[in-house]
Amino acid sequence: MNEPLFGIENLDGYIVIGIVLFFSLLETFAGYLTATKRTFGDWIQEAGGFLVLSFIIKPFIVFIAFFLGKSLIPNVQNAVANLNLFLILLVYLLIDDVLQYWYHRFGHEYQFLWTLHRPHHQAEEMGFFVSYRNAGLYYLLMPNIWWVGIVIFLGGLKAVAIGLIAKQIIIIGSHSTVRWDESLYKYKSLNPLTFVLERIFITPAFHYAHHGKSMIDGISDPNGNYGNMFSIWDQLFGTAKFTRQFPTEIGLVNDPKDNWTASYFYPLIKSDKPESEIARGFQKEKTVKAEPTICEFKESEKYLYCRCGRSKNQPFCDGSHHGTKFKPLFCEAKRTGKAKLCNCKLTKSPPFCDNSHKEF
Repeated sequence: MNEPLFGIENLDGYIVIGIVLFFSLLETFAGYLTATKRTFGDWIQEAGGFLVLSFIIKPFIVFIAFFLGKSLIPNVQNAVANLNLFLILLVYLLIDDVLQYWYHRFGHEYQFLWTLHRPHHQAEEMGFFVSYRNAGLYYLLMPNIWWVGIVIFLGGLKAVAIGLIAKQIIIIGSHSTVRWDESLYKYKSLNPLTFVLERIFITPAFHYAHHGKSMIDGISDPNGNYGNMFSIWDQLFGTAKFTRQFPTEIGLVNDPKDNWTASYFYPLIKSDKPESEIARGFQKEKTVKAEPTICEFKESEKYLYCRCGRSKNQPFCDGSHHGTKFKPLFCEAKRTGKAKLCNCKLTKSPPFCDNSHKEF
């Protein structure tokens, strides 16, 4: 099982590079490269991130996994080498993807991991290289890369090679500006097929929603749609949002535009912008207060109510919830007039004040 795939050394690596080149050509012919507003720093983060991940971080992790395996549990090396290839592939992909789901989700719910994952969401345009835009430490801690090393140590090299190829097609495809699923939504006759497809695999529309700047558009959900290859985990754990639409704005609210060196090398290098989450000494402060805010709304006006208690624009969301387990509440005014919105975050009928602040 640890023989090269189809007898060719590093064939999986060549195929992954081929997938990247394929999508780069598609995006080039679609006019993406001439229309892009990416800066030099963006290209360094994305293309450089791909190269470092592929040729330094992944080989390093696999080497460490082998070293630890041979030192601690040498008797299980190649233990699954003679098992059915399809079975190993299925187990590898399912465990890999559920690990990635939770790691990705934790990257949005815990502040330190969020600072490492945050560069991924600073991209203001989609594109295949966005797949590789994270801080370097984010990848070193990524459990499913360590899982790759474990499975190879156990004798599942071919399963890993095939699995990585399949994953890259899905992951790069879901980030690419070539939105291959868009045409499927135009034909009602394809609805049954599309329904099954998007309930199993990550589609561009599903993942674009995760990269949308704000829930205010009714399409985006930056704190949901965490899936990597399969959408089943989002459905199982209640974080799925299917709209079959694409947000018009990608990126972060109030992005301070950190230098690429701080974004990639954090926490070794910190931002020189005091308002940045990765600046030295930066802390998110509680902004809750024991009194409501009276707001004037027009009928059907949409707004995001802050539930994390850290927004500097209370009672409305300003994106400060990133790195917490909170997400804003999408609201739409039912009538024109004034409304009393809660600022203490203790109300039992958000976003409206129910006088819970009197117990604050």
